[in-house]
Amino acid sequence: MGKFVISATKNDGFKFNLKATNGQVIATSQVYKSLDTCKSGVNSVMTNAPIAALEDQTVEGFETAKHPKFELYADKAGEFRFRLKAKNGEIIATGEGYTTKKACEAGIESVRKNSADAQIVEE
Repeated sequence: MGKFVISATKNDGFKFNLKATNGQVIATSQVYKSLDTCKSGVNSVMTNAPIAALEDQTVEGFETAKHPKFELYADKAGEFRFRLKAKNGEIIATGEGYTTKKACEAGIESVRKNSADAQIVEE
């Protein structure tokens, strides 16, 4: 079972990391202004990740998926990354850079699997 770890940031905000059962961070949030809005972000990931479509932007002529969705893309350094967008189109979580598309897809599946029933911990 995954876990959301909420922590305060240096600039008076809050963010969360979603960790897999092995403790590895698999998704990170933006910085939120309050603890309550950060918790709302966690709830949004828990709700949207399991049902989100996958939009593979690395494929030429890719089909645009409806929100909620994971966007899989290649960054300027050539690494594969994903971002999870909520039903309103806002980015609610992002992944790290992966050297292969297959590893990035596995990261997306890990977020789907670990977010739905994850515990929430405040540091």
